[in-house]
Amino acid sequence: MQNNTFPTLFVGQNLIRLPEVDSTNNFLKAIVSNSEPLAEGTVIMADKQFAGRGQQENTWYSEPGMNLTFSIYLSPLFLPITSQFLLNMAVSVGVRDAINDFLGGGLKVKWPNDLYYNDQKLGGILIENILSGSKYKAGIVGIGINVNQLNFDPMLLNRPISMGKILQRDVNLLELLAKICTHIEAQYLRLRSGNFNSLQNSYLSGLYRFKEKASYRRLGEVFEGTIIDVTEQGLLVMLSNGIEKHYNFKEVEFLNNI
Repeated sequence: MQNNTFPTLFVGQNLIRLPEVDSTNNFLKAIVSNSEPLAEGTVIMADKQFAGRGQQENTWYSEPGMNLTFSIYLSPLFLPITSQFLLNMAVSVGVRDAINDFLGGGLKVKWPNDLYYNDQKLGGILIENILSGSKYKAGIVGIGINVNQLNFDPMLLNRPISMGKILQRDVNLLELLAKICTHIEAQYLRLRSGNFNSLQNSYLSGLYRFKEKASYRRLGEVFEGTIIDVTEQGLLVMLSNGIEKHYNFKEVEFLNNI
């Protein structure tokens, strides 16, 4: 464990850097399940992940040493479990704002957990909540960002992109990590203060396709809809043919505009 000079109170102050691991989320969950004492804000960073995961067990592929793959241990005991998605909002806003500091804007959050630059995927967030009875015990926040990788599998449907491809230069991984930790901590403290409405507004202001009519698919049927909200429970609220509908994760598929 290393002590850092990140300009934060606790997020990223303790950093465990691993050369290789199956998944930083799995590594962090193992520590938590063993009841080992762990400081909130501890970051597990891996140079290589050979079994990184996305939402619903999708696999995350990353060239060793080229990208940022890490997990953060948070303990949002103050948050009702019925409002778990607010933690996702706080983390998403923090990551989005940090990366936009480098890119100069253009990065948006695609519900529920992807990071998109225009219509291309730049990264993803996977939060695994650990509950104790009816209360929050921990949030394991896994984040993967395409940073300096330039070549991607052409068969990938989400057309990935990286910060290096956008900026046409390499980005220092630790500098980026420090910036992300700073922004996530700011949003997490905002969440802890109970300023939910302000947080939700910030999240929606940078949401991919927010208030834009676009094409989607559900149960094999293509339809046009407009995203108008995301609830504290994480439900996507969409207006289609004048009717407001709510969708859970994986219930609706975004179709490419290009």
